[in-house]
Amino acid sequence: MDTNSFRAEHADALDEATRELTRRREAVLGGSYRLFYRRPVHLVRGERQYLFDADGNRYLDLYNNVASLGHCHPAVVGAVTAQMQQLNTHTRYLHETILDYTDDLLATFPRVPGGGWKAMYMCTGSEANDLAVRVAREFTGHQGVIATTEAYHGTSDLTSGISPALGSGQPIAPTARLVPAPDAYRQGMSDAEVGRWFAEQVRAAIADLQAQGIGVAAFIADSIFSSDGVLPGERGYLAEAVDAVRAAGGVFIADEVQPGFARTGEEFWGFARHGIVPDLVTLGKPMGNGIPVSGLVARAEVLQAFSDRIPYFNTFGGNPVSMAAAQAVLRVIREERLQEHAAEVGAQFLAELRTLSATHDCVGDVRGAGLFTGFELVAGAGTREPDRVLALAVLEELRDRGVLTSVAGPHGNVLKLRPPLAFQSADVDHVVGALDASLAALGR
Repeated sequence: MDTNSFRAEHADALDEATRELTRRREAVLGGSYRLFYRRPVHLVRGERQYLFDADGNRYLDLYNNVASLGHCHPAVVGAVTAQMQQLNTHTRYLHETILDYTDDLLATFPRVPGGGWKAMYMCTGSEANDLAVRVAREFTGHQGVIATTEAYHGTSDLTSGISPALGSGQPIAPTARLVPAPDAYRQGMSDAEVGRWFAEQVRAAIADLQAQGIGVAAFIADSIFSSDGVLPGERGYLAEAVDAVRAAGGVFIADEVQPGFARTGEEFWGFARHGIVPDLVTLGKPMGNGIPVSGLVARAEVLQAFSDRIPYFNTFGGNPVSMAAAQAVLRVIREERLQEHAAEVGAQFLAELRTLSATHDCVGDVRGAGLFTGFELVAGAGTREPDRVLALAVLEELRDRGVLTSVAGPHGNVLKLRPPLAFQSADVDHVVGALDASLAALGR
């Protein structure tokens, strides 16, 4: 969380207006907040894949899956405005909007035996993952949760304990076990080999939880391992690890906050790339294109263990305005064929980035699925030594060239390239050119 952050020592380099805004933040906002960039960007407007600052400069947003369709998409703005003019209340009254949306959402999920799927709604991905872990514990009777060593699953007390990406100051829960992510590049393995290797790491975590009398409630993973450095891998490489968890009596929670809603192009949901049907699926940021809404979709029999015993209520979760936004998102994804678009433009982007990497020996690996790409920077040719300093310098160079993004991975050396789905073929040349110029400016 601290990697690409403004710090007090950067203040002297700021213009007076920007310096004054940072002073105001420091005076009234909690110190845990962070700003991107050594020279923070003062944004005032967004439109599709672009953001505009107070001076009228335009930036290509390469980081934002919150406004997943694109900033200020008119379909979402219109749906929210219309619903706000009619009614906004909570789920303890009858209303069609939540039911219509749920029917539409569940139609995107694979068929499962028994009672099918059921949904519950919240406002944030943290809340969704928090509830998912609670449900998993009720269903299994166990407490242990397995996550990866750079995972981010939320900021509640429960989810922050399984979110090492929050930093070294964040304690990991005693019921959690962390396993290294399946990074084929850094392990020097094929995808098939890394899948087996990862399953062994999970089995070791299971054995430890069982030995401590904690047991395994769940394995939770973002299926593209975005915070671990964007690790899409080949289709199916997670199946063995999930099988191991289920054999130990646990469930699989697919955190789709980042890879879901057509982002990977190949499938609507990230978990589907691996031929896995999860037990619980959590949804967040892109669900409402910027409107705070999140969800938990669960196999009916798994959810029943929780809901038969414990009432759940979220004042704003599932409210008609948020459901109207979410419905507009699903409709636009279909009407604008954004899954196909993500696959086509993402493949072009990946190919051009790989071509660029051949001219710069500091690019260790380029990997991705759809419009979700990791661009890994290393010390030089023939080495996998991560170069965090270079990655942070590249971010600043890109900012000056009108491209906004950030870094991921345990070493902070992977550029996380994840634009809104409005990203176009014409934008590919802009980004690749900016990356080329940035590396050249840094002598790399």
